[in-house]
Amino acid sequence: MQNDEFFLNQCVEIARLGIGSVSPNPMVGSVIVYKGEVIGEGYHEKYGSDHAEVNAINSVEDKSLLSKSTLYVNLEPCSHFGKTPPCSDFIINHKIPKVVIGCMDTYSEVDGTGIDKMRNAGIDVKVGIMEEESRELNKRFFTFHEKKRPYIILKWAESKDGFIAPKNQTEPFWMTSNKSKKLVHKWRSEEDSILVGRITAEKDNPSLTVREVSGVNPIRLVIDKDLKLSKNLNLFNSESETIIFNKIKSDNLSKNNYIKISFNNMINNILKELYKQKIQSVIIEGGTKTLQSFIEENIWDEARIFTTDKKLENGVKSPIIKGKKISEIEIDTDCLKIILND
Repeated sequence: MQNDEFFLNQCVEIARLGIGSVSPNPMVGSVIVYKGEVIGEGYHEKYGSDHAEVNAINSVEDKSLLSKSTLYVNLEPCSHFGKTPPCSDFIINHKIPKVVIGCMDTYSEVDGTGIDKMRNAGIDVKVGIMEEESRELNKRFFTFHEKKRPYIILKWAESKDGFIAPKNQTEPFWMTSNKSKKLVHKWRSEEDSILVGRITAEKDNPSLTVREVSGVNPIRLVIDKDLKLSKNLNLFNSESETIIFNKIKSDNLSKNNYIKISFNNMINNILKELYKQKIQSVIIEGGTKTLQSFIEENIWDEARIFTTDKKLENGVKSPIIKGKKISEIEIDTDCLKIILND
C-alpha cells in the first residue's frame, strides 16, 4: 500500500505544470485517494482560475466516495476570499474526513487559518509531509512573502578562460550552444521578470523574450540611471512590458513604465519597487557590474552559470561568486553549474 509521501510527491509533480502561469499564486497540486487508489486529481492551472483542491474534487466522478477519502495537497488550503472562494470551505462542504498537507502557507491571509478552520470542522489534518520538497517547489512564493522581495536568480555565460564578453564589443555576442539558448528561453518563461544593466542593453540589444519556446514573456527590467538608452532598442518594443529604473522621472508610456528611484542603496530600492509590483522572481542577466553588485550585497538566491569551450583570451571578466554547488551538467559543448546562496 502506498504511503502519504507517495501521494504528496504526486501533488508536487502535478503542481509543477502550473509554472509560468499561476504567479503571483503558488504552484499547487492535489490528489484524492480512496482505499489506496487515486480517484481525483487537479492542479492550479492559471492565476484567477480554480485552485488545485477544487479541480481535484470536481474531477471525482462518484462524489459519494469523498466522505470516505483523503485529500492530499502540497500547500495549506486557503481560508480567504481572493479571486476564488476559500478552498478550506469547499473541502468542508464536501465532507472529506482527512487532509494531508505538505507545508503551511505563510502568506499573511492564510498562515494556519485554513488548517484551523478544517480542524474545527472535525477534519483530521496532517501537516509537514514532504515539507522541504513542498517549500522548494514554491521558493519564489515563500521568498516573496517571507523576505518581502523577489526570488533572485543570477545567470551568465563565461568563456573557458573566465570572460563574460569580448573586449571592445561592438555587436551582440552569444557564447553558448543553441541547446543552452533554448534552455535560457525556457527559464525566462518560468519567471516573472528579467533584469539587465544599461551597458548590456546597449551592446547586446536583447529582446529578453521567450522566442525559442512557447510561454509568457517576462516583464523586462533595465537600469538606465540617466535615461541614455535609445528608444529603438529591442527592450522598448511592444512584445512585453518594460520597467526602466532611473533617477529622472516616473512615467507610464504604453508598455514602458519609468520608475524613479534613489541610486543610493540602488539594489534594495529596485527590490522594494518589484515587491510593490508583486513580482515574485527575477533573473539578473547582466552584465558583470550588475551581477557583481548583487553578489557583493549578498542579495541573491541562486546562480546559473554556463561555461563554454570557447576561449576569448581578453575581455570583460566574469563575476566572482561563492556558494553551494548543487549540480553540474553538460549541455552540448557547455557546462551548466547551479549554485545556491548558503
